[in-house]
Amino acid sequence: MRGTLVRLSGGSAPPDTKHGQFLGPWGALGSQTQKGITTYAVSANRQKPLGGTLNAAIFNSWRRFRAQALFVIPPFAIAYAALNWAAEKNEFYNSKAFRMHDIEAAKEATPGGPVRA
Repeated sequence: MRGTLVRLSGGSAPPDTKHGQFLGPWGALGSQTQKGITTYAVSANRQKPLGGTLNAAIFNSWRRFRAQALFVIPPFAIAYAALNWAAEKNEFYNSKAFRMHDIEAAKEATPGGPVRA
């Protein structure tokens, strides 16, 4: 066998008797590399999968919080103030001080007798 036949056959194996050329192992079709397809790669030691994540998370979170603060804080503050006022008023209504105040107000309102019959 001449050396040129081995070199032109596509591999070191003998040529395929049915098709005339050894195409290589399964999946390697033995054709030339395609032209016009560009691939890019970054070496593994240059990649930083989480590079800048902590810094970006802090500043992005602050930016998002600042943008939404005026929509969220005032309604919550108003609701908190209303609930606090209602709790204090309820506590006063259920206290001895309110009952004494109610009795005094009833005496002032009707000098001759009780308000309720």
